[in-house]
Amino acid sequence: MATFKCLVLSLFIALSFLGGEAARNLLQLPNLPKPPLPPLPSIPSLPQPALPALPTTQPSLPKPNLPPLPSLPTMPALPAVPKATLPPLPSMPTLPTVVPKGATLPPLPSMPPLPPVVPKATLPPLPSMPSIPNIPIPTTIPSIPFLSPPPAGN
Repeated sequence: MATFKCLVLSLFIALSFLGGEAARNLLQLPNLPKPPLPPLPSIPSLPQPALPALPTTQPSLPKPNLPPLPSLPTMPALPAVPKATLPPLPSMPTLPTVVPKGATLPPLPSMPPLPPVVPKATLPPLPSMPSIPNIPIPTTIPSIPFLSPPPAGN
């Protein structure tokens, strides 16, 4: 398996060098004049057919003669329904009161008095943080020799 990986790597490197040589050969070809494009054919004009004039007024349509509508049959009268009488609702009972009238509630307990001055808590100072070293970050990408184009020849 390791020999296969080495074989693939060596083929990749060989093709990279061959690709660079092919690009260099293409760049060294003389500039050939571009052939002129043939002229485009003209589009023939189509004959315009004569259209008849549209009428400006709408012709009147004949009025249809409709037979009269049949009369609706009358519905028979409904018999009278006697009104139902309901018994009266019972009266609501009165709820007993929780506290009998004339009784007094006991007084609420009192809160303990607060101290006049609240002492301030003092915290120890925070330890100083070490400073982060400033590492320069490169802004350009280094060029790889076989991926860059060959220098222009004069």
